[in-house]
Amino acid sequence: MSHLINNPAPEFFLPSTAGKTFRLENQKGRTTILYFFPKDFTPGCVTEACTFRDEIEAFRNMNVDVFGISKDSLETHLSFKDRYRLPFELLSDIDGEVAKKYDALIPVLNVVKRVSYLIDEDLVIKYKYSNLFNAAGHIQNLLGQVIS
Repeated sequence: MSHLINNPAPEFFLPSTAGKTFRLENQKGRTTILYFFPKDFTPGCVTEACTFRDEIEAFRNMNVDVFGISKDSLETHLSFKDRYRLPFELLSDIDGEVAKKYDALIPVLNVVKRVSYLIDEDLVIKYKYSNLFNAAGHIQNLLGQVIS
């Protein structure tokens, strides 16, 4: 929802493929991209993850951390990360509670939307891009926001 823009990003804790619990508060002082995606190993999600992978140096050069979030298990995320050599962490939101906080859950269907957020160093949401069908467009839109 647009009401999230220019407001503090909702705090959360989720298990990470790094083997630790990710806590958003630990990103204070860093620019962060949280990208929510429907499901590991599906065509659009592979395209999106691999496009983030291919552009990761551009994000790193601008001191931006990237994290992917879906309802998949940590085990599935680890397999997905390994198969596509993803150089960023994936977070497991099994019950969809974090997706719900970020307006990234389709009600009734209980499916995660394809939504990306740019969060500044003070943990304020500065930009949201939502497009279920244009997976690669998320990366270009976010790069444009970070550069501007």
